[in-house]
Amino acid sequence: MASLLQQRLAELHATAPKAIVGILHGIERETLRVNADGSLAQTPHHKALGSALTHPWITTDFSESLLEFITPTSDSIDTTLAQLADIHHFTVSNIADEQLWPASMPCFIGSQQQIPFAQYGTSNVGRMKTLYRKGLHNRYGSMMQAISGVHFNFSLPESFWQRYQQQLADNSSLQDFISEQYLALIRNYKRYVWLLVYLFGASPAMCKSFLQGRPSRYAFQELAKGTVYLPYATSLRMSDLGYTNSAQSSLNVTYNSLPEYISGLHAAISMPSEEYRSIGVKVDGEYQQLNANVLQIENEFYSTIRPKRTTQSGERPTCALAKRGVEYIEVRCLDVNPFSPIGITAEQMYFLDVFLLYCLLQDSPPLSAAEQTITEQNLKKVVTDGRRNNLELLCDGQNRLMQDWAEQLFADMMPVAKYLDSAYQSEQYTAALKQFYLSLLDPAQTYSGKLLNQLLATQQDNGRVLLQLSAQYRQQLQQQPYQYYNQQQFTDAAALSIQAQQQIEQQDSLSFEQYIAEYYAEVPACDKTLP
Repeated sequence: MASLLQQRLAELHATAPKAIVGILHGIERETLRVNADGSLAQTPHHKALGSALTHPWITTDFSESLLEFITPTSDSIDTTLAQLADIHHFTVSNIADEQLWPASMPCFIGSQQQIPFAQYGTSNVGRMKTLYRKGLHNRYGSMMQAISGVHFNFSLPESFWQRYQQQLADNSSLQDFISEQYLALIRNYKRYVWLLVYLFGASPAMCKSFLQGRPSRYAFQELAKGTVYLPYATSLRMSDLGYTNSAQSSLNVTYNSLPEYISGLHAAISMPSEEYRSIGVKVDGEYQQLNANVLQIENEFYSTIRPKRTTQSGERPTCALAKRGVEYIEVRCLDVNPFSPIGITAEQMYFLDVFLLYCLLQDSPPLSAAEQTITEQNLKKVVTDGRRNNLELLCDGQNRLMQDWAEQLFADMMPVAKYLDSAYQSEQYTAALKQFYLSLLDPAQTYSGKLLNQLLATQQDNGRVLLQLSAQYRQQLQQQPYQYYNQQQFTDAAALSIQAQQQIEQQDSLSFEQYIAEYYAEVPACDKTLP
């Protein structure tokens, strides 16, 4: 008897073989600016790159030294990667002799004080963005905020959703159906995300300076003078050394419906925290954080995936979701790929399309709080021990070899890859699946395995190897021609972004206190729109 997945695929293939064509992607890639010696750059955001507040493609994340590159959405993977490469090309050509760090875990950083908060000018929105970062520093310290990642934005075309709604005989509005199905995708993603971390995790080692003398429960091994590692780790970025918040562990943020998800986040934004109250909100006339609640804003909630909706100016992310539903999803579990000059490859993107479509078409029952805890425990195991022989995860209440479970997932995903190849008249999807299947057969072929084996073979520090890659990629990016944009477009975009920031600053009419109060007042109004 055919499985539910096979039935859904067969009907899609028979009745609407091209409906899936038009998948949209966007990439957000974070990267530290570093000096030629591998230390963190202390310079402000370079003026040639424009305004970090308003530039469409080049901004900053937590720190002035932590760049974030954003591609527009495109239905072509080649176009997205060309755009991302051009953004890199322009940036390395306009940051003097600085380089871009090619990995997720940071370079050598002497102290937290060497990580400057990102600055966005004197407007209320700019000041709020900087204050949010100051709050993150006061709550968690700045070291973990210097970690970089790659976010993969994914949405399916309306033609697919219309056909799929008919297939499932769903009578709700199209947007409600789309939101419900994206939440179903997210639930399965949570169940299987450990596979992505196994394949694409690329941070098994890190600079000792990241620990700053803090005790760790991990039995790190040392390499050369300044590197620590775990022998079977895939992604130290995704471990609790990364973005941790003990208060968040008690939050009830679920993915069984959009109203539940939004209500859970709103409760966290409104929930006072004794720990953060001790920091103070305004101390001696100076703000220390946006508020003393468990979350300052939605973005502080750590998750490996988010349902998203494009926001209007000044609109909160959850309120955009409440008003207009889910538009796309943001995959947040990806380490920067150190084997790519731009942090991600086409093969990864093809694989992610297959994986995410599989998560959508596979049966996705509600995710209970207990099962969600199990998914988090499975992920933690793969993060620290993913390449260990005979590693067991918990599946349907039973211990199961990770290798066996992954084999089944690959087998189940192959018909999805074939469906995509047929629709796109391509062989890229099945080729990507076959390529990463080799990493399943041999853990040394994973990104984490390749990187750690290189470090062990050469007995070199993690930082030295990555700095060599950084210099190599800088030269490579500068020498390759622009593929999508051109120099003038970047120069114009930078100038226009500076003008836009100045205009925002001139148009401010509220005090900063009023601006903050109005921003938070949107949540109760937004809650009234929820069913």
